[in-house]
Amino acid sequence: MLTLLTAALAFASPVSASPIRLKDLVEFDGVRSNDLVGYGLVVGLNGTGDGLRNSPFTEEIMSNILERLGVNVTGEQFRPRNVAAVIVTASLPPFSRAGSPIDVTVSAIGDAKSLLGGTLIMTPLNAADGEIYAVAQGTIIAGGASAEGDGASVVQGVPTSGTIPSGGTVEREVAFEFSDLSSVRLALRTPDFTTAGRIETAINNDFGRGVALMLDPGTVYIDIAATGMPSPAHAMGRIENILVEPERRARVVVDQRSGTIVMGDDVRISRVAVSQGNLTLRIQEQPLVIQPNPFSPGDTMIVPRTDATLEEEPGIGLAEISEGTSLSEVVAGLNALGVAPRDMIDILKSIKAAGALHAEFIVR
Repeated sequence: MLTLLTAALAFASPVSASPIRLKDLVEFDGVRSNDLVGYGLVVGLNGTGDGLRNSPFTEEIMSNILERLGVNVTGEQFRPRNVAAVIVTASLPPFSRAGSPIDVTVSAIGDAKSLLGGTLIMTPLNAADGEIYAVAQGTIIAGGASAEGDGASVVQGVPTSGTIPSGGTVEREVAFEFSDLSSVRLALRTPDFTTAGRIETAINNDFGRGVALMLDPGTVYIDIAATGMPSPAHAMGRIENILVEPERRARVVVDQRSGTIVMGDDVRISRVAVSQGNLTLRIQEQPLVIQPNPFSPGDTMIVPRTDATLEEEPGIGLAEISEGTSLSEVVAGLNALGVAPRDMIDILKSIKAAGALHAEFIVR
C-alpha cells in the first residue's frame, strides 16, 4: 500500500529549530574508529559447513590450525562438514585500551549453509597498516535459520552471517595522544556556512574570547591554548555541550518505490498552474473461430476481434498556486483531493522542472 509521509512540523505552525549540542552536529578531528578484518575458521556446525571440495581454502586453514596445535595432518584425507571459513570484521573505537572488549561480525565466504551454533577459533584482526590490533573468538549468534529435506528447503533471514557480542579483545592501542594536541578541527556532518558561523560565535561567546575560527562551511578551527583549560580533553568536554541552532536546507526527499514524500516546512513554491489527469488504454483480443458445416467444402477460419477502450480517470483541473505557498500546504491540498502518492510525486517533479519548487529535490 502506498504511503504519504510528511514531517510532523510541516502541517503545524512554523516554529524555529531547537538548539542542538555540538557533539550531535560535528566530528572531532582525530576522534574516529578504525576498521579491522581477519580470516578465521568456525567449528562445531551441525553438518552445515563448507564442502571442502568446493572450498579448498577451508581445508588449508584447518590444516594450519591443527599443525599449530601439534596435530600432523600432512597427506591425510578428511572431509568434515562441521567447519567453515569466514571473514571476521570489527570496528576499533577511538581511545580503546588494551584489554577492552569489542563486538565482531562473522560472515561465511565458502558454501556453508549456516553458521548457527558454530564457534569461531581465535582469529587475529588486522588494520589497514597490516598490524594486529585485536583477537576474536567465541560462539556465533546467527540471525537466521535454515531447514532442508529431500525435495525442498527453506531459509529465513541470513544464517551465513552472525555476530559475537564482546567477542574481540583489543591487543594493541592506536598511537594517538590527544593530550598533545594544540588545536582541534570540528568537521560538520552537514557543511553549511550559516551553521559553521553560528558554531564559531557560540564557542567564542561561551569562552569570552577568540577561541574558534570558521575555515570553511565544513570546518571550524579550535585553538586549545586560548581556551585556558587544563587539557584538550577538558576543552572538548566543554565545547561539545554548547548548544547551537543549525541551519536547515530546504529539501524534498521522494521514494518512488514506496510512494513516500518527506519535506520540511521551509520549502516554498512560486506562482505556478497545475493540471493533472490519467488516461487508461485497454485492448482485449477475443478471436472468433468459424468452421464450415460437416461434410461441406471449406476451411476453418479465425476472425480477429479486438475490443479497444480509452478511459480518462478524473484528475485535477487547472489549479493555480499563489506566490510563497509552502509545499506542505500544496501536498495537504492534493491529499485532500484524493490524489494518489505516485501522481503527487509526478506533480512535484513537474513543478521542480518548471523552476517553481525552491528546494533541493532528491529522488530515490
